[in-house]
Amino acid sequence: MNKVIATKEAPAAIGPYSQAQKAGGFLFTSGQIPLDPKTGNFVSGSIQEQATQVLENLKQVLLAANMGFDDVVKTTVFLTSMEHFAAVNEVYGRYFHTNLPARSCVAVAELPKGALVEIELVAFQNSNN
Repeated sequence: MNKVIATKEAPAAIGPYSQAQKAGGFLFTSGQIPLDPKTGNFVSGSIQEQATQVLENLKQVLLAANMGFDDVVKTTVFLTSMEHFAAVNEVYGRYFHTNLPARSCVAVAELPKGALVEIELVAFQNSNN
């Protein structure tokens, strides 16, 4: 059975979707963009500031599902320019230290609200954990 994961500690969905769905031991998140969950405002700073906000949002969704970054098995990073790859990689490395997930990174023409980065993830938690 699927379970909707929702937390006020991450931005509310801006469309007809949920922040995440838990199915069995898997968690599938929607893509997060740099929205401040407390204000609902877009974080329009540097790529590093945007990436940090995105990962903080994902952290809160993981926590709402009783999971953490060590449970993440796959991420997909969307960038509006591959010129941001190194900067996002540096921020990403602050959140993923061990048990590094598989990852795809793609350049896209545009992201919601003019974001420079969006990240989604899949996590897995063994029932023995």
